[in-house]
Amino acid sequence: MECSSSLAISAGTDDEKPRSDVKKPWAALLKRAGLAGVRLHDLRHSFASVGVGGSLGLPIVGKLLGHTQASTTQRYAHLDTDPLKKAVDTIGDKITSAMGRK
Repeated sequence: MECSSSLAISAGTDDEKPRSDVKKPWAALLKRAGLAGVRLHDLRHSFASVGVGGSLGLPIVGKLLGHTQASTTQRYAHLDTDPLKKAVDTIGDKITSAMGRK
């Protein structure tokens, strides 16, 4: 596969099999992007955190990541304070509304 830059990344030596080692292409991408120390694993954690923080739920995010156990996805999904604050506000608003208050 050719990228718009001079960086070329191949899928592997056999068109029928996925690439088994991504270290060299990943290092080239990081260099081209001006990033240091970013791991593919970091992207999986970020993906899970954004998905769970966006209320997609652990089962859906876990399936997208190929996890068979929800506990694995829980370790990936690091929630920041914004989704937690939003949840508290939503619950509080519903309780307040049920009490007939604004």
